[in-house]
Amino acid sequence: QVQLVESGGGLVQPGGSLRLSCAASGSIYSVNAMGWYRQAPGKQRDLVALTTRGGSANYADSAKGRFTISRDNAKNTVYLQMNSLKPEDTAVYYCAADVSLVGRPTTFRAVWGQGTLVTVSA
Repeated sequence: QVQLVESGGGLVQPGGSLRLSCAASGSIYSVNAMGWYRQAPGKQRDLVALTTRGGSANYADSAKGRFTISRDNAKNTVYLQMNSLKPEDTAVYYCAADVSLVGRPTTFRAVWGQGTLVTVSA
């Protein structure tokens, strides 16, 4: 089975920084796109940042200039460096990955993590 486990969330003051990590583990053959999404209470889940296996990145307008997504393919891990955090960044952040399994190396499925809570407050 494949699991995505997020870490790095917590409470931070406005203007502060956090670095989220998400590691994929299990019987993985290949990982293509990986991304971060967030969901605040009562709101829809929105894309924050997405990265391809080659490292190209796309960001939501709200994240541009403040957040940086990166990945370590050898570790099947994706990171989200969040700087200049604002109260409106408060949400549960979810990692997602497009993964193929050892038993089916050409079939990719989206896998989601359990989420990690980021709270930006004084």
